[in-house]
Amino acid sequence: MHHVIIGGGPAGIIAAETLRREDTGSRITVICGEAGPPYSRMAIPYAMSGKIDEAGTWLRKDAGHYEALGIQLVHDLVTTLDPASRKLRLQSGGTLGYDRLLIATGSSPARPKVPGLDLPGVHACWTLDDLRRVSPLVGPGKRVLLLGAGFVSCIILQSLVQRGAKVTVSCGSSGRMVRSMMDETAGGMIMRWCREQGVTVLTAGRPTAIEQRGSGLMVSLDSGQTAEADVIIVGTGVKTNTAFLAGSGVAVEEGVLVDETLATNVDGIYAAGDVAQGFNLCTGQREVHAIQPTAVEHGRIAALNMAGKPTPFGGSLSMNTLETLGLISCSFGMWMGKAGGEQVRMVDERRYRYLRLEFVEDRLVGANTVGLTNEIGIIRGLIQTRLRLGHWLEHLKRDPARLTEAYIACAQGI
Repeated sequence: MHHVIIGGGPAGIIAAETLRREDTGSRITVICGEAGPPYSRMAIPYAMSGKIDEAGTWLRKDAGHYEALGIQLVHDLVTTLDPASRKLRLQSGGTLGYDRLLIATGSSPARPKVPGLDLPGVHACWTLDDLRRVSPLVGPGKRVLLLGAGFVSCIILQSLVQRGAKVTVSCGSSGRMVRSMMDETAGGMIMRWCREQGVTVLTAGRPTAIEQRGSGLMVSLDSGQTAEADVIIVGTGVKTNTAFLAGSGVAVEEGVLVDETLATNVDGIYAAGDVAQGFNLCTGQREVHAIQPTAVEHGRIAALNMAGKPTPFGGSLSMNTLETLGLISCSFGMWMGKAGGEQVRMVDERRYRYLRLEFVEDRLVGANTVGLTNEIGIIRGLIQTRLRLGHWLEHLKRDPARLTEAYIACAQGI
């Protein structure tokens, strides 16, 4: 049996290692789209800040780890997939056959259509190659403009400030920070916190053009504002890497559609990680959850099924934890609520504390938190276990600060 995995990120590597344990006699090939050892993109901001070196981003640190497991790493890109012949065509010109295939190609930065985006000094910060290009340009006093104020941009933001850069963030037309994971109250707190730490936040206007201005760059916004910078980093969201599947018959919407076993609609082909559109634990709908915990679990479950050990995936929990210049914020599940549900909030603007809980019947289905860390595990546990709160729901509606007390009592059947 030849298992081929396209993608050397967390989903692909966990899948390869799981396959080696579960299917000891198989041949395993991982196609890595970048040179060098497989690494975690989530570690790049830590390398940018200097907390770790480049080797610290590697998924496995031991020399000869993959060779010892009999996992072959191929550094190439897949250009087309032919399920009829069970072959992949590679960018280098060759082909590679497979018996079972895992698509774990992840995602890439989405590039807005803005004139000047290809000018020198405009970069993404998504790969180790990006890190190598950007790091020498960012230092004390350097003016850095972040286009986009979503999750990825806010992670990069912290690294830039730690390097002493003068950072400006452009929120785009929404005027909000991290709007895909936080409501207006939580996003507003994060914005105010950033400004207090010396970050300039532009809340109105979509970028319309980037121009060379002397030795730097100038961005024009459709609000009429302009901003100047030495370096521009584009962080306006991501898109799944599915272009090579055109004509393959593999069903794709926002990502590759998978069932409860992470199998696609084509026999012998599975998908995992950021590229997979799998089941959401809270909604039951198929969604893309581009977070590393989901990728890791996807990889494990997909590999078990590829090895002939039927294992269902229970659904992913949309959960993001963000540190912004020392302020911790989180979103869980259906944080935006559900029709017919109930909501309770606790707000302390002065101390940067916020808790929003969303309930359906007597179950917690979503939450936003800012400045609260002790509650993270409890919220996750309540949502994942679908624990019924019973009469404790009324207590929480009066005082959401009793969340820990409610969880312990309900878990013990009190």
